[in-house]
Amino acid sequence: MKNIVVLISGSGTNLQRIVDCIASGEIPDAKISMVIADRECFGLQRAENAGIQNYLIKRGKSFSENLKKILPENTDLIVLAGFLSILDKEFCENFSGKIINIHPALLPKFGGKGMWGMNVHQAVIESPEKQSGATVHFVTSGIDEGEIILQKSLEIGENETAESLAEKVHQIEYEIFPKAINLVLMDS
Repeated sequence: MKNIVVLISGSGTNLQRIVDCIASGEIPDAKISMVIADRECFGLQRAENAGIQNYLIKRGKSFSENLKKILPENTDLIVLAGFLSILDKEFCENFSGKIINIHPALLPKFGGKGMWGMNVHQAVIESPEKQSGATVHFVTSGIDEGEIILQKSLEIGENETAESLAEKVHQIEYEIFPKAINLVLMDS
């Protein structure tokens, strides 16, 4: 049984998708051993509702250090699911190949500092891009710079708004996140 730790900052819809995929067997032989948030958020309630041990570690300079202290030793994979804090370089290096993130754009475009949530979708809409999508990638000390595990695109509609694009990209996230988790767990 592979142990997954999920880091969140928001409502936890991707966390819920992972919980549901484990329950259905779509993600086999795995469990979420812990959920950790960097701020008060509904995702903590989702973890509680699913009976998953959960913690709040306040964001700040010592976040990665405090995370390392409570991370279970038998952690096979750390999944960033709508997680907004930046993990420090040492933490990323210590867990190299064991941390993945989902990003609401086709990396390497529209990644990096400030590119999260609706900021990403607005930037895509204001650009000449004809496609957007979602990317699951390994986490490194460079923001959104890790190796791509899985990516899926969609065509941007003529009258697309940031909000309508966000909705479509979220559906792609639901589709590719469990697949990417399976790929990484099979290789670990």
